[in-house]
Amino acid sequence: MCPKLCTSGTTSRPCARARLSTARSSAGLGRDTSVPQGTGGYRAGVRCPQRLQRPRIREGVLIFQQQPGGTEGTEQRQHLREGGDGGERPGRDESCCPPPLLTCANARKGRSRQDPRGWRAKAAALLLLFTAAVGGLVLWSRLLAQGGISGDGILQDGVTEVLAHRSDSLRDKFVEIPCSEDYDSHRRFEGCTPRRCGRGVSDAIITREEAERIRRIAERGLSLGGSDGGASILDLHSGALSLGKHFVNLYRYFGDKIHDIFTEEDFALYRDVRQRIQQRIAEVFGISSSSMYLTKPTFFSRMNSTEAKTTHDEYWHPHVDKVTYGSFDYTSLLYLSDYTQDFGGGRFVFLDADSNKTVEPRAGRVSFFTSGSENLHRVEKVLWGTRFAITISFTCNPEHGIGDPVLG
Repeated sequence: MCPKLCTSGTTSRPCARARLSTARSSAGLGRDTSVPQGTGGYRAGVRCPQRLQRPRIREGVLIFQQQPGGTEGTEQRQHLREGGDGGERPGRDESCCPPPLLTCANARKGRSRQDPRGWRAKAAALLLLFTAAVGGLVLWSRLLAQGGISGDGILQDGVTEVLAHRSDSLRDKFVEIPCSEDYDSHRRFEGCTPRRCGRGVSDAIITREEAERIRRIAERGLSLGGSDGGASILDLHSGALSLGKHFVNLYRYFGDKIHDIFTEEDFALYRDVRQRIQQRIAEVFGISSSSMYLTKPTFFSRMNSTEAKTTHDEYWHPHVDKVTYGSFDYTSLLYLSDYTQDFGGGRFVFLDADSNKTVEPRAGRVSFFTSGSENLHRVEKVLWGTRFAITISFTCNPEHGIGDPVLG
């Protein structure tokens, strides 16, 4: 039998731990025979303010929960086992005695000592979750930088190679690839229709300073309108300008105000840049520059991360220029802003059967290629910032040619 933990009384002092002290011996009280040795040292006859509910075990520490208004003098039984729950187990022959030298005060302290451990466990769990999240972001960033994930967050199959890094300074880089059959269904022009197909990148045609001046032309023109979605265009040849969900004719809509936006010097620079790009394409593909004609659409583009409002804003779909426009034989893009500095995402991607080849935009960089299915391509979604470029296209058919823009 276990001793009674507390007996009836009216005072509110806590249970005391029985100690076999010399003071007791000297008082002639002798050994307290009501408490068996090794049963916890609780003395019968010590008053407690409240009834103690059955104890619980937390990591080997016995904890008593006080229950106000309980009946005093009730014998408590305790099941002790390592890692046990401390509950009463009827019908089993179990040891009922609490561990030695544990008082009511110590029980309360034992319960308070668990709180810091619980707090530390929660903090460790939160730290683990935070570390996992950071690791995931780092992995995502590396995949995005290496081309494993496209700008619109889609995991790409196959291998992605970078044809031109933003940090590169390329005088001329050209990759020859077999021509598709797209040109066979169109009228052929000797000395111009592609017989040698491929793609090239050059940072030596237009300077960065010239690219910055061209960009300011685009910014001033697009400030007059702009799409509600993420892609806006400005065509100085036809006058087409994005405005909300539609297009307007820049020259008719604004009339003489155009002279406050553009200057003759702007248009002269535009013509000079176009001619240099045309000459370089002719040299690389071994054709006569005079046999090439500027064709439509040739335009400025401004792209950002705004959600698309119409199909005109969805610039990221794969396409073939020769199939889409028909008149295109050679396509070029002059980039007017820098990848990772002015914007994120927005890389130009050639979609090949074996892998993807990307071009990272850089102000003044010219990317050019034959316009058939051999150069299926897309532009990644812009994730942040603003991407500026000019698309300048050429045809071999003089019937589809257009003139340079003139400030009227």
